[in-house]
Amino acid sequence: MSGWLDEIKWDTDGLVPAIAQDADSGRVLMFAWMNRESLRLSAEEGGAVYWSRSRGKLWRKGEESGHVQRIKEMRLDCDADVVLLSIEQVGGIACHTGRQSCFYRRFKDGHWVAVDAVLKNPDEIYS
Repeated sequence: MSGWLDEIKWDTDGLVPAIAQDADSGRVLMFAWMNRESLRLSAEEGGAVYWSRSRGKLWRKGEESGHVQRIKEMRLDCDADVVLLSIEQVGGIACHTGRQSCFYRRFKDGHWVAVDAVLKNPDEIYS
């Protein structure tokens, strides 16, 4: 029963943008890409699985860091070309830099300024 996957407008590479949002706070934690298999696996397993364009393979969020994303709800936008994942971020860290969110830089006075603290040194997260 993958008819629900056919409703998505996949791009020419067979991908759809996916936004991970904290289910409790509403904060956007990260953006990634999904293909049919990763979205299907996410729905089946209940944890976020993405498609890594740089590595050319499936990527289960937290497979190295332990900072998995438990999916509370999945939504599809009105154009059927963006997926929104409402998630519980295990460990409170979504970014590989050790921050809560990948969106930690704010534009101020003509510059991007890091405004969120590093919660855990990335060297301690990844071996």
